Amino acid sequence: MRTTEQASLYNDLEKMTTMQILEGINQEDAKVPQAIAGVLPAIEKLVEGIVERVPKGGRVFYLGAGTSGRLGIVDASEIPPTYGVPDLFIGLMAGGDKAIRTAAEGAEDNKEGGWADMQPYNPGEYDTVIGIAASGTTPYVIGALETARAKGLLTGCITCNLGSPVAAACECPVEVVCGPEFVTGSTRMKSGTAQKLVLNMISTAVMIRLGHVHGNKMVDMQLTNIKLVDRGTRMIMEEAGITDYQLAHDLLLKYGQVRAAVDAYKSGK
Repeated sequence: MRTTEQASLYNDLEKMTTMQILEGINQEDAKVPQAIAGVLPAIEKLVEGIVERVPKGGRVFYLGAGTSGRLGIVDASEIPPTYGVPDLFIGLMAGGDKAIRTAAEGAEDNKEGGWADMQPYNPGEYDTVIGIAASGTTPYVIGALETARAKGLLTGCITCNLGSPVAAACECPVEVVCGPEFVTGSTRMKSGTAQKLVLNMISTAVMIRLGHVHGNKMVDMQLTNIKLVDRGTRMIMEEAGITDYQLAHDLLLKYGQVRAAVDAYKSGK
């Protein structure tokens, strides 16, 4: 039996107090970072492959179904405002955008669906496909990985079972085995947390390696609200050694980006 389908280590959940439920979930959640620590070399291999391909025009496609698909879409959607890079990470899920809010679980059984959903983006040899599937058995993901690999794209996956068909279909499998879920088979819990953490690691590491972070600052972030304008202003003050908040604020609004504002100030423009 797959690890994600094994019976919970806890029983009679309905008889537990609220605190007992919370403590049990918390105890299980604490196992996730430990499991990820054991697969860091696999994540490193995938990140290095992406970093090599992006400068040649490559992109990263996240494909999944249900919770896994939604997590990929969330991660991909946060890259443009955070790092100022549009269309580099693309999240797709079985059932399309409507499945983000409304379950379309049957869509995951279409083995041709994942690759078909990628076609409007004209996938090429420098692109990367990362299949996200807690079970490791999702046909929508497996089919896309098999086709992508055959066409020369880099392929990876994030799964929570060892020796799965999804892992076999790709070059860079990341298998984070967290153990049985607190509620048996509810992979939106520990498995979902593991997938989210790994996605954070992949996209963040790629963006850092590609130069979108200076020091520890998101110097290419988009100025989409008051909070981010304030953050950007303070970043400029720190990076450029400016003590006047208003001057830094005006520079940010003039150049529209922390990096550009700092470069212009330092060059005397």
